[in-house]
Amino acid sequence: MSSQKVSDYLLERLRAWGVKHVFAYAGDGINGILAAWGRADDDPQFVQSRHEEMSAFEAVGYAKFTDRVGVCMATSGPGAIHLLNGLYDAKLDHVPVVAIVGQTNRSAMGGSYQQEVDLLSLYKDVASDYVQMVTVPEQLPNVLDRAFRVALTRRAPTALIIPADVQELDYSPPAHAFKMVPSSVGFDRPAVDPDADAVSRAADVLNAGTKVAMLVGQGARGAHEEVAQVADLLGAGAAKALLGKDVLSDELPWVTGAIGLLGTRPSYEMMRDCDTLLTVGSSFPYTQFLPGFEQARAVQIDIDGSMIGMRYPYEVNVVADAKSALRALIPNLRRKEDRTWREKIESDVARWWETMDKQAEVDADPINPLRMFAEASTRLPDDAIVTADSGSAANWYARQLKFRPGMRGSLSGTLATMGPGVPYGIGAKFAHPGRPVIVFAGDGAMQMNGLAELITVKRYWQQWDDPRLIVAVLHNNDLNQVTWEMRAMGGAPKFVESQTLPDVDYAAFAAGLGLGGVTVTAPDELAGAWETALSADRPTLLDVHTDPDMPPIPPHATWDQFKSTTAAVLQGDEDAWGFVTTGLATKVQEFLPHKNG
Repeated sequence: MSSQKVSDYLLERLRAWGVKHVFAYAGDGINGILAAWGRADDDPQFVQSRHEEMSAFEAVGYAKFTDRVGVCMATSGPGAIHLLNGLYDAKLDHVPVVAIVGQTNRSAMGGSYQQEVDLLSLYKDVASDYVQMVTVPEQLPNVLDRAFRVALTRRAPTALIIPADVQELDYSPPAHAFKMVPSSVGFDRPAVDPDADAVSRAADVLNAGTKVAMLVGQGARGAHEEVAQVADLLGAGAAKALLGKDVLSDELPWVTGAIGLLGTRPSYEMMRDCDTLLTVGSSFPYTQFLPGFEQARAVQIDIDGSMIGMRYPYEVNVVADAKSALRALIPNLRRKEDRTWREKIESDVARWWETMDKQAEVDADPINPLRMFAEASTRLPDDAIVTADSGSAANWYARQLKFRPGMRGSLSGTLATMGPGVPYGIGAKFAHPGRPVIVFAGDGAMQMNGLAELITVKRYWQQWDDPRLIVAVLHNNDLNQVTWEMRAMGGAPKFVESQTLPDVDYAAFAAGLGLGGVTVTAPDELAGAWETALSADRPTLLDVHTDPDMPPIPPHATWDQFKSTTAAVLQGDEDAWGFVTTGLATKVQEFLPHKNG
């Protein structure tokens, strides 16, 4: 019987940690591990992407939609470099991911050898919480176990570097001896209870307020019942940070929706007018969308003491798990009898959803992108997982989709990188093969990497219990978000050479892979297209031809600001007339009479 190699033990230890999938791409810097995979009958499953960056994104998507660590792997040099963008996405969105990368043989290090990169230096920022190189077999258990525990504890990416020759060594465990570091598998996350005095002081602040606003982020996931109870006692409304979109149902009348540039008018006005702020599980970075510094007293609850107290001059900073902190807070809160503030928020929310419906019905050429999302929203299954790519898709994801209880959703929140939409969806399908997944992506993201990753979908979709992975493409032949940022922030017309995309038949590409492909060129075709995709027996791409002239107008934009943007566009923009007609028709919906207020 042959001896167990370091690479064999690596896979054995991953199995011991409960790892079922490793998102990876091959290369000779990990040949030893690939050989071990053959001996292990592909356990854990090697999920082959088209590019290492996609492997990292898939691991991030997997981790975002589970309580588990996402694992990705790549070869030395270029493979390890390609992982970086996805790992930064994990770092900035606080997602536990472990990256395992190869390296040249130890004997070649320092010799400017082929594909030799100083990976410890390269990874010291993205994996700043933990990055180590395994140089002897006895080191492996401790390094791997710590990488998992640090990733889970810090909610961050960590990295192991394993030289190619070390992978081929016979494995020997750490001995009960000096300068050996034995290790063990397992991690039970603690419940972090709040300090009683901090809870009392927080309650004093919240009880004193008459117009309480809540800001809820991904850190409040799993505490929706407690959030609702606190909101009821305080007569408060709740805005949601982008990564917290699935924390609270959008059907709740006091939930104002997203906040910030991609946010809603009710969220903006609630923050503008409140006198007290309670932030739960969010590090939302845009201070200008929070109350003025002298306007409101504020309390923050966050499990991460290194992130608390940022963004706003909070009076009380409670370091604790959101659920535990809110449960401790509830008995100390006095129900506010005056419900005027809450009633105004609910009226504003009802009017906003009516405005969204009206804006989705504005005529466009050929299809209003808001209509694309509105038609999807009412048809999404109750157990749907939704991902969105960066760009204009993120705007409509934030504002138009009405999430119900049990639905999940995410995007690249802080890095806001292009390209994670489809690989997030793939990661979600491996995490939950029995749930439908819907991806919203712009044509820029599809051309960047989404089309290639449809090949990964082709390879694996028949393994999924529910075959439905729907990729809905906003096909407008424009890098639309940046085009609008140039107009609104830079006061510059569209620069065609950088912004216009070549036309591609996305549905035909999908069909060529044996997937479903539906081209949609008229608004009255949208409902049928969604019904077809949601009842399909295979993944489906919806190639929706949308109008690039539909402006993603921020909720705080005044009529005067809108006119200023219009003036800038008129200075030589090739889409000036389309913007003026479509943009005017959209913006005016906010000011027309509504049923609700």
